[in-house]
Amino acid sequence: MAATDEEPGYVDHPLLAPEFIERRLYQIRLAETAAEDHTLVCLPTGLGKTTVSLLVTARRLDEVGGKALFLAPTKPLVQQHADFYREALSIPDDEIVVFTGEVRPDDRAALWEDARVVIATPQVVENDLVGNRVSLSDVTHCTFDECHRATGDYAYNYIAKRYHADAADPLVTGMSASPGGDEEEILAVCENLGIREVEVMTEDDADVGEYTHDTEVDWKRVELPEEVEAIRDGLNEVIEDRLEKLKELGVTRKTSADLSERDLQEMRGELQQLIDNDQSEGYQGMSAHAEIRKLRTAVTYVETQSVEALRRYFERQRQAARSSGASKASQRLVSEPKVREAMRKAESYDGRHPKFSEARMLIAETLGIEDGERVIVFTESRDTAEILTEFLGEHFDTRRFVGQGDKDGSDGMTQTEQQETLDAFRAGEFEVLVSTSVAEEGLDVPEVDLVLFYEPVPTAIRSIQRKGRTGRQTEGKVSVLMAEDTRDEAYFWIARRKESEMEDELRKLKGAADEIEDELDDSQQQLADFAEPAGGGSGTGDAVNATAGDGGTAANGNADRQPGLQDFGDRDDEAGSADPDDEEGTVATARGDGDDVEIVVDQRELDSNIARDLSTRDGIETRLETLAVGDYVLSDRVAVERKSVGDFLDTLTGGDDRSMFEQVGDLTRHYSRGVLIVEGGDLYGERNVHPNAVRGALSSLAVDFGVSVLRTEDEGDTADLLEVIAGREQAVDDREVSVHGEKQSKTLAEQQEYVVSSIADVGPVTARSLLEEFSTVEAVMTAREDDLLEADGVGEVTAERIREVVGGEYTG
Repeated sequence: MAATDEEPGYVDHPLLAPEFIERRLYQIRLAETAAEDHTLVCLPTGLGKTTVSLLVTARRLDEVGGKALFLAPTKPLVQQHADFYREALSIPDDEIVVFTGEVRPDDRAALWEDARVVIATPQVVENDLVGNRVSLSDVTHCTFDECHRATGDYAYNYIAKRYHADAADPLVTGMSASPGGDEEEILAVCENLGIREVEVMTEDDADVGEYTHDTEVDWKRVELPEEVEAIRDGLNEVIEDRLEKLKELGVTRKTSADLSERDLQEMRGELQQLIDNDQSEGYQGMSAHAEIRKLRTAVTYVETQSVEALRRYFERQRQAARSSGASKASQRLVSEPKVREAMRKAESYDGRHPKFSEARMLIAETLGIEDGERVIVFTESRDTAEILTEFLGEHFDTRRFVGQGDKDGSDGMTQTEQQETLDAFRAGEFEVLVSTSVAEEGLDVPEVDLVLFYEPVPTAIRSIQRKGRTGRQTEGKVSVLMAEDTRDEAYFWIARRKESEMEDELRKLKGAADEIEDELDDSQQQLADFAEPAGGGSGTGDAVNATAGDGGTAANGNADRQPGLQDFGDRDDEAGSADPDDEEGTVATARGDGDDVEIVVDQRELDSNIARDLSTRDGIETRLETLAVGDYVLSDRVAVERKSVGDFLDTLTGGDDRSMFEQVGDLTRHYSRGVLIVEGGDLYGERNVHPNAVRGALSSLAVDFGVSVLRTEDEGDTADLLEVIAGREQAVDDREVSVHGEKQSKTLAEQQEYVVSSIADVGPVTARSLLEEFSTVEAVMTAREDDLLEADGVGEVTAERIREVVGGEYTG
């Protein structure tokens, strides 16, 4: 990709728009390496990691053909990259397609076929792969943007595994300004993505240095007013009181409210041991532990955010305490006298957190005295983002930039609103952007004169990402607001330490491509291992043993086994002779013709790893649908409802929105062989539910509903069992998969219970109690608060909440 003699400043290539990509030697060198092997590209924010990937994509499409897949973690990032690719590549815009959740699955399947470049969020591609709507076979370049996310169960890991297994000629490029906090984390990312080369360039490199400028970091300390300290100290007294209770239980020696996350985790571990040993004190301790967590959050709000943010938090706690099923921790928290006194002080305080005035002065200095044009303010809290936008809006042209709606009901921004806000910021239509973490990663936020951290962040990755928003074209400035003697100071030192460690690790990794393979697991050195079935050799015979109990024998050809067990043959054995005397079993033989076993999965089951696991197994084809009945359909007669032990017990205590018995009833009405899988640990010891209640439920399911109840240990065990049943149904009995059935219409009584249970989140058990007491929905609605207390299970909080919802004026 050399520059032409006529235009030495631009990269020339058949698939690149002429005079568009500036020729930067470091980008070309990185692209040359990335085009030869699976490569992690580490480059400071703002120096064109996306351009490196673009150069590799252009080369692969030109030399190898196929299509390219570019993955980015958020919708705004996806749209940003799509805009860039459409400008930079000389291929029709309609061959560069965007995949997000806003595009219908059927439309995505059609678009995929004709696309040359797909730019997508990973969750969408993961779902399409599990549902067999798309194939990675002809993808010749896959880019993982912000690849440091490739940890745990994040979708990047599944997609990478499928890509290496399914693609005819795979090539991976991972990109990040901050791939991990230490060598172990960075190597884990490499292993998860199948990366073998690491290319690191820092601002110290000569090729890079001319494109970067110094970024000054200025730490601004502020002192808390006495009134704010008084609110904090009152909350800390309650924390210390709860710690005394935990100390009496012997789970901690801590007496100070200055707790770390590790301290809390250790306490929880000790409390769990008490519960596991059937000591009721453990449950009391867990409740106190929950109070401490809530109080620590409140302290963080008042110390590091604002009193107004604390008031919003308190209001959410009050609402939670009034709801049905509210925990005792929530109810005690809002009724605790010292907490109520702190609430009163917060309500009466009319001042501002000192960070507000400091932020205003710094922004005025940047935009006024220094003739700056743009400022970004980052904050951890959406509450603070909203409050700060309003405050700064009184002095500067300010807008907020946040993600979509959250669980607390805070108003979010749609993808369109986010894009419009960024476009306006780039165009200079306003001066100050107040953002939560949504603008941290890779988003092409325009060059700014000041990045203001409303609070320090305790991770190196996020700190580096945020500071990367300045210092790209000219000298930049970063200011961090830090409240003295608060959690801010702890986060400051943590971030400084972790940032230093990451810089050291990147220097060590720089140029260490030849050493990476030695650091990775042996399994990673052969990428063929990515094609192994997810079951990892456990075999479906093990799944049968797990459900049948000890003493069983896997179908492995043993002549002493019980007659008939050959039908449960190990599918991992080679499919060989069709000889009826072949001891390998009829499953392996029947599936030797290449026909896959199909398993239909309900969309909502994607919250677990079962569908992803099954979709990676040889001979299994998964299909996603929104099932009206069941969670998995394995044939025309077998459908499966899956419940974790916790979900199963919830249905016995009224904690489930839809009764398990109602779901099983639908299952057995529409499928002749209904199966209920109960997945997890101790069915009789996980909750405070009498064993006979559990046995009664199991008996009813088997006797009254005629459903088979099978136990599995975990998600992997469940996947094994589903594979065995589907194999027997389809390969052995030659049955087809057929999805049918719909939920039974609710009876009048069920509809009445539903209406009452939704009044104030009172739940189905309390709804039935109210209807039994008052006979009609209308009577429940018009009952006085004192009369509501006559119903079993209705306390003062619930009665007050019902009257508030039913009788309160609607404000819109």
